[in-house]
Amino acid sequence: MPTEAFIYDALRSPRGRAVHPAALYEIKPIELLAQCLRAFQRRSGRDDLPTEIDDLVIGCNTPAGDQGYNIARAALLYAGWGQARGGLQVNRFNTSGLEAINLAAARITAGYGETIIAGGIEVMSRVPTYLNSGPMMNDPATVINSHYIPQGVAADLVASTHGLDRTTLDNYALKSHARAAAAQEAGYFAPSLEKITDQNGLPILDRDVLPDASLDLEALADLPPRFAEMGLAGFDEMALHRFPLVDHVSHNHTMGNTSPPADGCALCLLGNRAAGDRLGFKARARIRAVAMSAVDATLLTGGVNASDLVLKQAGLTRDDIDLWEFNESFAAPSIRFQQRLDIDPDRINVLGGSIALGEPLGAVGGMMLCQILDELERRDLTFGSLTIDAGAGLAVSTIIERL
Repeated sequence: MPTEAFIYDALRSPRGRAVHPAALYEIKPIELLAQCLRAFQRRSGRDDLPTEIDDLVIGCNTPAGDQGYNIARAALLYAGWGQARGGLQVNRFNTSGLEAINLAAARITAGYGETIIAGGIEVMSRVPTYLNSGPMMNDPATVINSHYIPQGVAADLVASTHGLDRTTLDNYALKSHARAAAAQEAGYFAPSLEKITDQNGLPILDRDVLPDASLDLEALADLPPRFAEMGLAGFDEMALHRFPLVDHVSHNHTMGNTSPPADGCALCLLGNRAAGDRLGFKARARIRAVAMSAVDATLLTGGVNASDLVLKQAGLTRDDIDLWEFNESFAAPSIRFQQRLDIDPDRINVLGGSIALGEPLGAVGGMMLCQILDELERRDLTFGSLTIDAGAGLAVSTIIERL
């Protein structure tokens, strides 16, 4: 008999800038993950929490270098949680953190675990994206045969296909920054946020550093296109060959209307009802449904399909969703997602998104879950939907139900 997967707690580090000056650069990924694990122990009030953990599932977009060789198991040992079972590292690009949570929920629902911690980590200041490389990066035959183009060019293709000009994208970015800055000022991030300290216990970072309420259109308009050179390297031609009804690719995305690289870690403590009763935990929410979708590898639009599929799995309609989170890797796909699903602008990314806060790739799904869960509680609402578009046409979506 299937059981239910409950969210008992969710927490995250601040999102730190991944370029100079990078506040979290001195913290090794394993230390960042270990500090977040210990935070669960402190927040739960249970020193024996490690003995109750059936697995730790960690998503990471670039599982190499300081983040490689199964950092999940390594972090359990490093944190002094040797009694905790398991340790699994997964990679589904920037959906990895959310996918880790979905996998943990699926195992609990199937009865193959009672208490699992899941989420993601990415320290991009120490481990550059694509450090682990692969055939879709280095093998021309794979790139051509799969019709894969980099996400930035794919985002520009979305803007070109749907008539989203530079001003529209920049205005979207300004709104993201304004919302994130306002949420930060109001303390809306505080329930899930955990400060990160050095080896002496002194605070290194206790707040997100990237939101900028002082940005204006003039400043954004001065920024050059971010992916034009990449397009000229042959990817524009590939996109137009794949979609001949589009006559050109306008490179309207810049560093201002795309997500800046960031460092961070976000985790979720999941369990079944028996585990909660035994440990004295009160469930904050349940995982209502999860789904994955895929479109042509040239595109960055799979989120709409994934969102509709997860609604069907949950037995809900779009009108049932109180708050939406869509990962803002790029402005154009974010705008298209909102338009295609006809979402009220006041119900999506209400605390700002990755354009303002930064995108620690493997951790961003867990970051989004922290935000939407805290905000559902603050507003006394019920259903939240989270969706992330990824490279190669992938997308992942999750619905949570606050209790």
